Amino acid sequence: MGKRDPRIDAYIEKSAEFAKPILAYIREVVHAAVPEVEETLKWSMPAFMHNGILCGMAAFKQHAAFNLWKGSLIVGSDGDREAMGQFGRIKSVSDLPAKRVLAGYIRQAAALNAAGVKTPKVRKPGLARKRVPATPPADLAAALKKNARARATFEGFSPSHKREYIEWIVEAKRDETRQRRLGQAIEMLAEGKTRNWKYS
Repeated sequence: MGKRDPRIDAYIEKSAEFAKPILAYIREVVHAAVPEVEETLKWSMPAFMHNGILCGMAAFKQHAAFNLWKGSLIVGSDGDREAMGQFGRIKSVSDLPAKRVLAGYIRQAAALNAAGVKTPKVRKPGLARKRVPATPPADLAAALKKNARARATFEGFSPSHKREYIEWIVEAKRDETRQRRLGQAIEMLAEGKTRNWKYS
């Protein structure tokens, strides 16, 4: 038998009147679909656990939301971007799929968790950056040739640390900025510092 958390009762009780029946309905469908499910709070919202996080629900001022943790593998997309979860802004129980369909989604999510399936990481459009190769541009290569200590540090770095310097230099918009960054990079490298050494 699953485990109910009294904090979920309190969460539902504090929610707006329109949301109470929605949250109670989702909770019952989850428990019926996966009787061993355990309730908890994640990010201050009700969550259901079964071999990891299974799904979660939330109530807002004018809508509720239901999120299958591996929803993109089950319903085919991450749903409505105007609201959390795959089912958009839920304003009444009728905005959710039929009980049989919803329970089927929840059982699929439980099966994915039990099998240890991970959700593939997807970069959001517009956020993908072209990876700069770890090969220094000509001006940096020339400056490194003139400073043995800086060159030794740079060559000893992992590709990601090299890339931090390269990106910082090549992303300069003005030539004087680029030259200033180049000088600073050689100084820091000669001291054995990574580009973001202050945060290490």
